[in-house]
Amino acid sequence: MRITSNTSVMDASDSHSIAYLPASGAAHASARPATRPATRAFISTESNNVDWVLVLLVGLLATLGLVMVFSSSIALAERMHENAIYFGRNQSVFLVIGLIAGAVAWKVPLEVWERAGLPLLGLGFFTLVLVLIPGVGKSVNGAQRWIDLGISVQPSEFFKLAVIVYLASFFVRKGEQVRESLPVFFTPLFIAACASVLLLSEPDFGATVVVAGTVMSMMFIAGVKLRHFFYVFAAFIPVALIAIYASPYRRTRLLSFINPWDDPFATDFQLTQALIAIGRGSFDGVGLGNSVQKMAYLPEPHTDFVFAVMAEELGIIGVTVVLGLFALIVARCFRIARNAERSGHLFAAHMTTGIGFWLGFQTFINVGANMGVLPTKGITLPLFSYGGTSVLVVCFALGLVLRANREVADQTALEMRKSVEARLEAARVVRGA
Repeated sequence: MRITSNTSVMDASDSHSIAYLPASGAAHASARPATRPATRAFISTESNNVDWVLVLLVGLLATLGLVMVFSSSIALAERMHENAIYFGRNQSVFLVIGLIAGAVAWKVPLEVWERAGLPLLGLGFFTLVLVLIPGVGKSVNGAQRWIDLGISVQPSEFFKLAVIVYLASFFVRKGEQVRESLPVFFTPLFIAACASVLLLSEPDFGATVVVAGTVMSMMFIAGVKLRHFFYVFAAFIPVALIAIYASPYRRTRLLSFINPWDDPFATDFQLTQALIAIGRGSFDGVGLGNSVQKMAYLPEPHTDFVFAVMAEELGIIGVTVVLGLFALIVARCFRIARNAERSGHLFAAHMTTGIGFWLGFQTFINVGANMGVLPTKGITLPLFSYGGTSVLVVCFALGLVLRANREVADQTALEMRKSVEARLEAARVVRGA
Protein backbone atom coordinates (compact mmCIF):
# COMPACT_ATOMS: atom_id res chain seq x y z
CA MET A 1 0.00 0.00 0.00
CA ARG A 2 1.29 3.42 -0.99
CA ILE A 3 -0.62 6.47 0.16
CA THR A 4 -0.36 8.73 -2.85
CA SER A 5 -3.77 10.16 -3.66
CA ASN A 6 -7.25 10.88 -2.38
CA THR A 7 -9.95 8.37 -3.21
CA SER A 8 -13.48 7.86 -2.02
CA VAL A 9 -13.83 4.14 -2.60
CA MET A 10 -13.95 1.65 0.26
CA ASP A 11 -14.92 -1.99 0.44
CA ALA A 12 -18.39 -2.35 1.92
CA SER A 13 -17.18 -5.47 3.71
CA ASP A 14 -14.79 -3.34 5.73
CA SER A 15 -17.62 -1.32 7.29
CA HIS A 16 -19.56 -2.83 10.16
CA SER A 17 -21.62 0.16 11.22
CA ILE A 18 -24.13 0.69 8.43
CA ALA A 19 -27.38 -0.89 7.26
CA TYR A 20 -27.96 -0.16 3.61
CA LEU A 21 -30.21 -1.04 0.71
CA PRO A 22 -28.77 -3.59 -1.76
CA ALA A 23 -28.02 -2.41 -5.26
CA SER A 24 -31.10 -4.22 -6.56
CA GLY A 25 -33.35 -2.29 -4.14
CA ALA A 26 -34.12 0.54 -6.56
CA ALA A 27 -35.07 -1.86 -9.33
CA HIS A 28 -37.71 -3.56 -7.20
CA ALA A 29 -38.95 -0.46 -5.39
CA SER A 30 -41.79 0.07 -7.85
CA ALA A 31 -43.24 -3.36 -6.98
CA ARG A 32 -43.77 -2.40 -3.33
CA PRO A 33 -47.12 -1.12 -2.06
CA ALA A 34 -47.46 2.64 -2.39
CA THR A 35 -48.49 2.97 1.26
CA ARG A 36 -45.39 1.24 2.63
CA PRO A 37 -43.06 3.68 4.47
CA ALA A 38 -39.73 4.29 2.76
CA THR A 39 -36.75 2.29 4.00
CA ARG A 40 -34.27 4.48 5.87
CA ALA A 41 -30.53 3.98 6.07
CA PHE A 42 -28.99 4.58 9.46
CA ILE A 43 -25.68 4.83 11.25
CA SER A 44 -25.52 2.55 14.25
CA THR A 45 -24.29 3.53 17.68
CA GLU A 46 -20.76 4.78 18.21
CA SER A 47 -19.77 1.53 19.99
CA ASN A 48 -20.06 -0.33 16.67
CA ASN A 49 -17.26 1.85 15.30
CA VAL A 50 -14.77 0.45 17.79
CA ASP A 51 -12.37 -2.14 16.40
CA TRP A 52 -13.06 -4.72 19.09
CA VAL A 53 -10.63 -7.17 17.52
CA LEU A 54 -7.78 -4.70 18.05
CA VAL A 55 -9.00 -3.96 21.58
CA LEU A 56 -9.02 -7.69 22.37
CA LEU A 57 -5.54 -8.25 20.94
CA VAL A 58 -4.09 -5.31 22.88
CA GLY A 59 -5.84 -6.43 26.05
CA LEU A 60 -4.45 -9.97 25.77
CA LEU A 61 -0.92 -8.74 25.10
CA ALA A 62 -0.98 -6.19 27.92
CA THR A 63 -2.36 -8.75 30.36
CA LEU A 64 0.27 -11.33 29.46
CA GLY A 65 2.95 -8.65 29.70
CA LEU A 66 1.73 -7.64 33.16
CA VAL A 67 1.85 -11.26 34.32
CA MET A 68 5.42 -11.57 33.05
CA VAL A 69 6.50 -8.30 34.72
CA PHE A 70 5.19 -9.65 38.05
CA SER A 71 6.96 -12.97 37.48
CA SER A 72 10.27 -11.68 36.12
CA SER A 73 10.75 -8.92 38.69
CA ILE A 74 10.06 -10.78 41.95
CA ALA A 75 13.67 -11.45 42.91
CA LEU A 76 14.91 -8.04 41.78
CA ALA A 77 12.09 -6.17 43.56
CA GLU A 78 12.68 -8.10 46.77
CA ARG A 79 16.39 -7.32 46.65
CA MET A 80 16.04 -3.61 45.73
CA HIS A 81 12.83 -2.56 47.48
CA GLU A 82 12.04 -5.41 49.91
CA ASN A 83 8.69 -5.71 48.16
CA ALA A 84 8.31 -8.60 45.72
CA ILE A 85 5.44 -6.98 43.80
CA TYR A 86 6.96 -3.48 43.58
CA PHE A 87 7.49 -3.46 39.81
CA GLY A 88 4.33 -5.40 39.03
CA ARG A 89 2.24 -3.02 41.12
CA ASN A 90 3.77 -0.01 39.35
CA GLN A 91 3.15 -1.57 35.96
CA SER A 92 -0.50 -2.10 36.89
CA VAL A 93 -0.81 1.61 37.69
CA PHE A 94 0.92 2.52 34.42
CA LEU A 95 -1.54 0.37 32.49
CA VAL A 96 -4.54 1.99 34.13
CA ILE A 97 -3.17 5.46 33.31
CA GLY A 98 -2.39 4.23 29.79
CA LEU A 99 -5.97 3.03 29.32
CA ILE A 100 -7.25 6.45 30.37
CA ALA A 101 -4.83 8.11 27.94
CA GLY A 102 -5.97 5.77 25.16
CA ALA A 103 -9.61 6.61 25.89
CA VAL A 104 -8.81 10.33 25.67
CA ALA A 105 -7.06 9.80 22.33
CA TRP A 106 -10.10 7.87 21.07
CA LYS A 107 -12.45 10.72 21.99
CA VAL A 108 -10.49 13.60 20.43
CA PRO A 109 -10.98 14.18 16.65
CA LEU A 110 -7.90 13.49 14.54
CA GLU A 111 -8.03 16.98 13.03
CA VAL A 112 -6.95 18.28 16.44
CA TRP A 113 -3.81 16.12 16.35
CA GLU A 114 -3.20 17.01 12.70
CA ARG A 115 -3.11 20.71 13.60
CA ALA A 116 -0.97 19.97 16.66
CA GLY A 117 1.71 18.12 14.69
CA LEU A 118 4.29 20.90 14.65
CA PRO A 119 3.86 21.88 18.35
CA LEU A 120 4.16 18.22 19.34
CA LEU A 121 7.36 17.86 17.33
CA GLY A 122 8.77 21.01 18.92
CA LEU A 123 7.88 19.72 22.39
CA GLY A 124 9.53 16.41 21.52
CA PHE A 125 12.78 18.09 20.54
CA PHE A 126 12.62 20.27 23.66
CA THR A 127 12.42 17.19 25.91
CA LEU A 128 15.30 15.52 24.04
CA VAL A 129 17.45 18.58 24.74
CA LEU A 130 16.18 18.88 28.32
CA VAL A 131 17.22 15.34 29.22
CA LEU A 132 20.84 16.13 28.28
CA ILE A 133 21.10 19.06 30.72
CA PRO A 134 23.13 18.08 33.81
CA GLY A 135 20.96 18.08 36.90
CA VAL A 136 17.78 17.63 34.85
CA GLY A 137 18.47 14.37 33.08
CA LYS A 138 18.75 11.24 35.20
CA SER A 139 21.62 8.85 34.49
CA VAL A 140 21.14 5.08 34.86
CA ASN A 141 23.83 2.55 33.89
CA GLY A 142 25.82 5.24 32.10
CA ALA A 143 22.91 6.44 29.94
CA GLN A 144 21.15 9.77 30.53
CA ARG A 145 17.72 8.99 29.09
CA TRP A 146 15.27 9.93 31.84
CA ILE A 147 13.87 13.03 33.53
CA ASP A 148 12.95 12.61 37.18
CA LEU A 149 9.50 14.13 37.83
CA GLY A 150 8.80 12.04 40.90
CA ILE A 151 8.64 9.17 38.44
CA SER A 152 11.16 8.60 35.66
CA VAL A 153 9.98 9.91 32.28
CA GLN A 154 11.75 8.86 29.08
CA PRO A 155 11.45 11.63 26.43
CA SER A 156 12.50 9.37 23.55
CA GLU A 157 9.26 7.39 23.88
CA PHE A 158 7.18 10.54 23.53
CA PHE A 159 9.29 11.73 20.60
CA LYS A 160 8.59 8.55 18.60
CA LEU A 161 4.87 9.30 18.57
CA ALA A 162 5.37 13.07 18.09
CA VAL A 163 7.42 12.58 14.93
CA ILE A 164 4.82 10.17 13.52
CA VAL A 165 1.97 12.63 14.08
CA TYR A 166 3.96 15.49 12.57
CA LEU A 167 5.04 13.52 9.49
CA ALA A 168 1.49 12.31 8.91
CA SER A 169 0.32 15.94 8.73
CA PHE A 170 3.40 16.87 6.67
CA PHE A 171 2.70 14.20 4.04
CA VAL A 172 -0.93 15.32 3.78
CA ARG A 173 0.22 18.89 3.05
CA LYS A 174 3.30 18.05 0.97
CA GLY A 175 2.33 14.70 -0.55
CA GLU A 176 3.09 15.60 -4.14
CA GLN A 177 6.08 17.80 -3.36
CA VAL A 178 7.82 15.14 -1.29
CA ARG A 179 7.86 12.96 -4.42
CA GLU A 180 9.05 15.68 -6.78
CA SER A 181 11.05 18.23 -4.78
CA LEU A 182 14.38 17.28 -3.21
CA PRO A 183 14.25 20.03 -0.53
CA VAL A 184 10.86 18.75 0.64
CA PHE A 185 12.11 15.16 0.37
CA PHE A 186 15.00 15.96 2.70
CA THR A 187 12.81 17.62 5.36
CA PRO A 188 11.82 14.36 7.12
CA LEU A 189 15.41 13.15 6.83
CA PHE A 190 16.67 16.37 8.43
CA ILE A 191 14.25 15.86 11.33
CA ALA A 192 15.47 12.27 11.74
CA ALA A 193 19.11 13.40 11.60
CA CYS A 194 18.62 16.07 14.29
CA ALA A 195 16.80 13.58 16.50
CA SER A 196 19.56 11.01 15.96
CA VAL A 197 22.23 13.44 17.13
CA LEU A 198 20.31 14.11 20.35
CA LEU A 199 19.45 10.45 20.95
CA LEU A 200 23.01 9.28 20.36
CA SER A 201 24.18 11.86 22.88
CA GLU A 202 22.25 10.12 25.67
CA PRO A 203 23.26 7.49 24.33
CA ASP A 204 20.17 5.64 23.04
CA PHE A 205 21.16 3.79 19.89
CA GLY A 206 18.02 1.63 19.93
CA ALA A 207 15.64 4.62 19.89
CA THR A 208 17.77 6.19 17.14
CA VAL A 209 17.31 3.14 14.93
CA VAL A 210 13.56 3.00 15.63
CA VAL A 211 13.02 6.70 14.83
CA ALA A 212 15.12 6.56 11.65
CA GLY A 213 13.46 3.34 10.49
CA THR A 214 9.97 4.68 11.14
CA VAL A 215 10.67 7.91 9.25
CA MET A 216 12.07 6.02 6.26
CA SER A 217 9.10 3.62 6.27
CA MET A 218 6.58 6.46 6.30
CA MET A 219 8.44 8.17 3.46
CA PHE A 220 8.36 4.99 1.40
CA ILE A 221 4.63 4.55 1.96
CA ALA A 222 4.12 8.22 1.04
CA GLY A 223 5.43 7.30 -2.41
CA VAL A 224 8.88 8.88 -2.62
CA LYS A 225 10.97 7.79 -5.57
CA LEU A 226 13.19 4.76 -5.14
CA ARG A 227 16.23 6.48 -6.62
CA HIS A 228 15.99 9.08 -3.87
CA PHE A 229 16.05 6.28 -1.32
CA PHE A 230 19.11 4.86 -3.01
CA TYR A 231 20.92 8.18 -2.61
CA VAL A 232 19.98 8.31 1.05
CA PHE A 233 21.19 4.80 1.78
CA ALA A 234 24.41 5.42 -0.12
CA ALA A 235 25.10 8.39 2.14
CA PHE A 236 23.71 6.81 5.31
CA ILE A 237 25.83 3.64 5.41
CA PRO A 238 29.25 5.33 5.78
CA VAL A 239 27.81 7.82 8.31
CA ALA A 240 26.37 4.95 10.37
CA LEU A 241 29.66 3.05 10.29
CA ILE A 242 31.55 6.16 11.43
CA ALA A 243 29.04 6.71 14.25
CA ILE A 244 29.42 3.10 15.39
CA TYR A 245 33.19 2.88 15.27
CA ALA A 246 33.72 6.34 16.77
CA SER A 247 32.23 5.09 20.05
CA PRO A 248 33.84 2.14 21.88
CA TYR A 249 30.49 1.52 23.60
CA ARG A 250 28.57 1.16 20.32
CA ARG A 251 31.42 -0.76 18.66
CA THR A 252 31.46 -3.30 21.48
CA ARG A 253 27.67 -3.66 21.37
CA LEU A 254 27.75 -4.21 17.61
CA LEU A 255 30.52 -6.78 17.52
CA SER A 256 29.86 -8.72 20.72
CA PHE A 257 26.64 -10.37 19.52
CA ILE A 258 28.44 -12.01 16.59
CA ASN A 259 30.22 -14.40 18.93
CA PRO A 260 28.75 -13.95 22.43
CA TRP A 261 30.63 -16.92 23.88
CA ASP A 262 34.09 -15.43 23.41
CA ASP A 263 33.60 -13.25 26.51
CA PRO A 264 30.50 -14.59 28.31
CA PHE A 265 31.25 -13.02 31.70
CA ALA A 266 31.98 -9.45 30.60
CA THR A 267 30.84 -7.68 27.42
CA ASP A 268 28.62 -10.60 26.33
CA PHE A 269 27.14 -11.37 29.74
CA GLN A 270 23.62 -10.06 29.01
CA LEU A 271 23.25 -11.93 25.75
CA THR A 272 24.65 -15.23 27.00
CA GLN A 273 22.31 -15.21 30.00
CA ALA A 274 19.37 -14.42 27.70
CA LEU A 275 20.33 -17.29 25.39
CA ILE A 276 20.58 -19.65 28.36
CA ALA A 277 17.08 -18.59 29.46
CA ILE A 278 15.61 -19.11 25.99
CA GLY A 279 17.38 -22.48 25.66
CA ARG A 280 16.03 -23.70 29.00
CA GLY A 281 12.49 -22.89 27.92
CA SER A 282 12.43 -25.63 25.28
CA PHE A 283 8.91 -26.39 23.96
CA ASP A 284 6.58 -25.78 26.90
CA GLY A 285 8.83 -23.89 29.35
CA VAL A 286 9.83 -24.55 32.94
CA GLY A 287 6.55 -23.16 34.25
CA LEU A 288 5.29 -19.70 35.16
CA GLY A 289 7.36 -18.28 38.01
CA ASN A 290 10.03 -20.98 37.81
CA SER A 291 12.69 -19.11 35.84
CA VAL A 292 16.23 -19.49 37.19
CA GLN A 293 17.81 -16.79 35.05
CA LYS A 294 15.74 -14.02 36.62
CA MET A 295 17.32 -14.84 39.99
CA ALA A 296 20.22 -12.35 39.74
CA TYR A 297 21.70 -13.94 36.59
CA LEU A 298 19.94 -12.04 33.79
CA PRO A 299 20.31 -8.24 34.04
CA GLU A 300 17.13 -6.18 33.65
CA PRO A 301 14.84 -9.26 33.56
CA HIS A 302 11.66 -7.13 33.73
CA THR A 303 12.61 -4.55 31.05
CA ASP A 304 15.01 -5.26 28.19
CA PHE A 305 15.04 -9.04 28.70
CA VAL A 306 11.51 -9.85 29.81
CA PHE A 307 11.08 -11.73 26.52
CA ALA A 308 13.90 -14.12 27.49
CA VAL A 309 12.29 -14.79 30.89
CA MET A 310 8.96 -15.40 29.17
CA ALA A 311 10.62 -17.82 26.76
CA GLU A 312 12.19 -19.69 29.69
CA GLU A 313 8.94 -19.98 31.65
CA LEU A 314 6.45 -20.52 28.80
CA GLY A 315 8.67 -22.04 26.13
CA ILE A 316 8.14 -21.87 22.41
CA ILE A 317 4.38 -22.00 22.99
CA GLY A 318 4.50 -18.70 24.85
CA VAL A 319 6.89 -17.19 22.30
CA THR A 320 4.53 -18.13 19.46
CA VAL A 321 1.51 -16.63 21.23
CA VAL A 322 3.28 -13.35 22.05
CA LEU A 323 4.78 -12.90 18.58
CA GLY A 324 1.43 -13.81 17.05
CA LEU A 325 -0.31 -11.10 19.09
CA PHE A 326 2.26 -8.52 18.00
CA ALA A 327 1.90 -9.57 14.36
CA LEU A 328 -1.90 -9.34 14.50
CA ILE A 329 -1.80 -5.90 16.16
CA VAL A 330 0.55 -4.55 13.49
CA ALA A 331 -1.55 -6.14 10.74
CA ARG A 332 -4.65 -4.55 12.23
CA CYS A 333 -2.98 -1.15 12.17
CA PHE A 334 -2.14 -1.60 8.49
CA ARG A 335 -5.69 -2.73 7.74
CA ILE A 336 -7.10 0.42 9.33
CA ALA A 337 -4.53 2.48 7.40
CA ARG A 338 -5.62 0.85 4.15
CA ASN A 339 -9.28 1.62 4.85
CA ALA A 340 -8.40 5.20 5.77
CA GLU A 341 -6.52 5.68 2.50
CA ARG A 342 -9.42 4.25 0.51
CA SER A 343 -11.87 6.60 2.20
CA GLY A 344 -9.63 9.62 1.52
CA HIS A 345 -8.62 10.20 5.16
CA LEU A 346 -4.92 10.57 4.41
CA PHE A 347 -3.83 11.87 7.81
CA ALA A 348 -5.31 8.80 9.50
CA ALA A 349 -3.69 6.57 6.88
CA HIS A 350 -0.19 8.04 7.29
CA MET A 351 -0.42 8.18 11.09
CA THR A 352 -1.72 4.62 11.50
CA THR A 353 0.89 3.30 9.08
CA GLY A 354 3.63 5.02 11.09
CA ILE A 355 2.34 3.60 14.38
CA GLY A 356 2.19 0.12 12.88
CA PHE A 357 5.77 0.35 11.60
CA TRP A 358 6.97 1.75 14.93
CA LEU A 359 5.43 -1.06 17.01
CA GLY A 360 6.56 -3.76 14.58
CA PHE A 361 10.07 -2.40 14.21
CA GLN A 362 10.60 -1.95 17.96
CA THR A 363 9.31 -5.47 18.63
CA PHE A 364 11.66 -6.88 16.00
CA ILE A 365 14.66 -5.12 17.55
CA ASN A 366 13.87 -6.17 21.12
CA VAL A 367 13.17 -9.80 20.25
CA GLY A 368 16.17 -9.93 17.91
CA ALA A 369 18.46 -8.61 20.65
CA ASN A 370 17.10 -11.18 23.12
CA MET A 371 17.72 -14.02 20.67
CA GLY A 372 21.17 -12.86 19.58
CA VAL A 373 20.35 -12.07 15.95
CA LEU A 374 20.79 -8.32 16.55
CA PRO A 375 23.15 -6.33 18.78
CA THR A 376 21.97 -5.89 22.36
CA LYS A 377 20.07 -2.61 22.82
CA GLY A 378 18.25 -1.04 25.73
CA ILE A 379 14.82 -0.87 24.11
CA THR A 380 11.46 -1.91 25.50
CA LEU A 381 9.06 -4.49 24.15
CA PRO A 382 5.84 -2.47 23.59
CA LEU A 383 3.06 -3.19 26.11
CA PHE A 384 5.14 -6.04 27.51
CA SER A 385 8.24 -4.65 29.20
CA TYR A 386 8.20 -2.69 32.43
CA GLY A 387 8.19 1.06 31.86
CA GLY A 388 5.67 3.78 32.58
CA THR A 389 6.46 6.13 29.70
CA SER A 390 6.48 3.35 27.14
CA VAL A 391 3.14 1.90 28.30
CA LEU A 392 1.51 5.33 28.43
CA VAL A 393 2.69 6.39 24.97
CA VAL A 394 1.86 3.06 23.30
CA CYS A 395 -1.65 3.05 24.81
CA PHE A 396 -2.16 6.61 23.61
CA ALA A 397 -0.92 5.69 20.13
CA LEU A 398 -3.30 2.72 19.93
CA GLY A 399 -6.10 5.04 21.05
CA LEU A 400 -5.27 7.18 18.01
CA VAL A 401 -5.47 4.07 15.83
CA LEU A 402 -8.91 3.26 17.23
CA ARG A 403 -9.95 6.87 16.62
CA ALA A 404 -8.81 6.55 13.00
CA ASN A 405 -10.93 3.42 12.61
CA ARG A 406 -13.93 5.22 14.13
CA GLU A 407 -13.67 8.24 11.84
CA VAL A 408 -13.20 6.10 8.74
CA ALA A 409 -16.23 3.97 9.67
CA ASP A 410 -18.34 7.07 10.35
CA GLN A 411 -17.27 8.68 7.08
CA THR A 412 -17.93 5.52 5.09
CA ALA A 413 -21.33 5.06 6.74
CA LEU A 414 -22.28 8.63 5.93
CA GLU A 415 -21.28 8.24 2.28
CA MET A 416 -23.20 4.99 1.99
CA ARG A 417 -26.25 6.55 3.66
CA LYS A 418 -26.21 9.35 1.11
CA SER A 419 -25.93 6.76 -1.66
CA VAL A 420 -28.88 4.78 -0.27
CA GLU A 421 -31.00 7.89 0.12
CA ALA A 422 -30.20 8.83 -3.47
CA ARG A 423 -31.36 5.37 -4.63
CA LEU A 424 -34.53 5.66 -2.57
CA GLU A 425 -35.25 9.08 -4.04
CA ALA A 426 -34.71 7.69 -7.52
CA ALA A 427 -37.09 4.84 -6.69
CA ARG A 428 -39.76 7.32 -5.54
CA VAL A 429 -39.38 9.26 -8.78
CA VAL A 430 -39.76 6.06 -10.82
CA ARG A 431 -42.78 5.01 -8.74
CA GLY A 432 -44.35 8.47 -9.15
CA ALA A 433 -43.83 8.40 -12.89
